[in-house]
Amino acid sequence: MNLSQVTGCDDQFLSVLGGSHRLHPQVVAAFERLQVSAATAGFELRAVSCYRSFERQLAIWNAKAKGERAVLDIAGKVLDRNRCNDWEWVQAILRWSALPGASRHHWGSDLDVYDAAAVTADYRVQLISDEVGPGGVFCALHDWLDTQIEGHSAEGFFRPYAFDGGGVAPERWHLSHAPVARSCERLLTADALFALLEQQPNFELWPVVAEHWQEIYQRFVLAPLSAQAQLAAGRGRV
Repeated sequence: MNLSQVTGCDDQFLSVLGGSHRLHPQVVAAFERLQVSAATAGFELRAVSCYRSFERQLAIWNAKAKGERAVLDIAGKVLDRNRCNDWEWVQAILRWSALPGASRHHWGSDLDVYDAAAVTADYRVQLISDEVGPGGVFCALHDWLDTQIEGHSAEGFFRPYAFDGGGVAPERWHLSHAPVARSCERLLTADALFALLEQQPNFELWPVVAEHWQEIYQRFVLAPLSAQAQLAAGRGRV
């Protein structure tokens, strides 16, 4: 992997998963093995979101920055732009959406998953806590995945957003393939990402991001590393 690939600017390295989704070739193979294990346990493990390009992530960021797309508070409720200053607004966006260039979905190592066997064919997956928490339609799948991760039987997948560290909101539906993700994380340095973003002429709220750069990088870019460290140390659920 190189920096252009890690920041979502080059997608030539990807392979196809199940028709329309794309992932790193190693991750496609690992996820297909995990799907077989899940099927044996009675689940139909599927991806709902995989690779995302820099341009797509930038469009999401700009729409939220301009208030054209909903931005949520810590409880998942829609915020009023007029009640937030620019720095509060940036932090609220980052709670649920990565900076362009910093999304783990750029790497082809990360994906959002659900259990197709638990819902009807026309069900629209929302990727919200109610779906994956106790009593949620996909809770049983994620309980099973927890067991696989704890037992180091999840084909290298772990949850980078398993808990709230004061930055990115917990996302139980988000899986990351550690062997590929590790190499990407080493390339995504603060200086490299800053240099890429400062060159973007249409990056909304860039002056605010630049002013608070070190805090943003520590809280919202590096935070998942602590989850991976726990996985490597075998400290249980991550």
